[in-house]
Amino acid sequence: MDGTPMPDLVRPMLATPGSLPDDDGAYAYETKWDGVRAIAYVNGGQLRMLTRNDTDVTAVYPELAGLGPSIGVPAILDGEIIAVDADGRVSFGALQGRMHLRASREIERLAAAAPVSYRIFDLMHLDGRSTVELTYPQRRELLDSLGLTADRWATTPFTVGGGAAALAQAVEERLEGIVAKRLDSRYLPGKRSPAWLKVKNFRTQEVVIGGWTGGQGNRSGAIGSLLLGIPGPDGLTYAGQVGTGFNRDALIRLQSIVDARPRATSPFAGAVPTREAKGAHWVRPDVVGEVAFAEWTRDGRLRHPAWRGLRPDKSADEVVRES
Repeated sequence: MDGTPMPDLVRPMLATPGSLPDDDGAYAYETKWDGVRAIAYVNGGQLRMLTRNDTDVTAVYPELAGLGPSIGVPAILDGEIIAVDADGRVSFGALQGRMHLRASREIERLAAAAPVSYRIFDLMHLDGRSTVELTYPQRRELLDSLGLTADRWATTPFTVGGGAAALAQAVEERLEGIVAKRLDSRYLPGKRSPAWLKVKNFRTQEVVIGGWTGGQGNRSGAIGSLLLGIPGPDGLTYAGQVGTGFNRDALIRLQSIVDARPRATSPFAGAVPTREAKGAHWVRPDVVGEVAFAEWTRDGRLRHPAWRGLRPDKSADEVVRES
């Protein structure tokens, strides 16, 4: 213990999209969890959890409160809040039903009926000592020594080397992918670094909602598709539209969101194709969502995107195009 005061805020280190590295033995491999990134602050047995955009979600996930008293010293942990579907598989869709709740009675009901879990994979402060300058193995040794394993939280296992096998296992288990972390990497708060590589089994992209068009048939008068963008050097770059992947609850929530953000002109830096802009309702571009998609087209559009859900844990200026 060196007496370093525990900071009130440590922003998460971010991974760079990539593929399996050639120098396999220089990396540790972890599961890439399909959930919400959250930093856990523990002090005096009390837990405080903040998302990537510094939103306090401690009260949203009361089933995680026991993590605080399980750690006997002040600590800051990095991890992911996850949920599972009816088949017991990690599912971002299953988490959507919890992410937007604010009413305490409904939170308590779903915390009991559909509890989340917290998967811990890093440590930035422990018992009066900053650990961000330690190497990955040194931080993991300290983290593992805490023995954080219970029904609602656990420390993520890792392997040194064997990236191809780790990715194959993630594919078999239908997980989002893996994260490759250089063994000599320090923790760089708030920075996106090539020392950490996220290797995905399927393509996803965070997007900013810039407008919407009306639907037809049973979606007449409601959202038919969302017009999506990704921030670029010249402003919000149009990336295409998504009209599939919505369930009834998602459409109701999205309709209330876009209705509250009208604007008279397009928020996109360039022209939106006439066919896709016809009848468009433009909105203030400050809401982030996520889509799955097949590939990027030559003109920078998402091919065959499907809606995955809102990302209230992220701000529009954080969105970057995934390679």
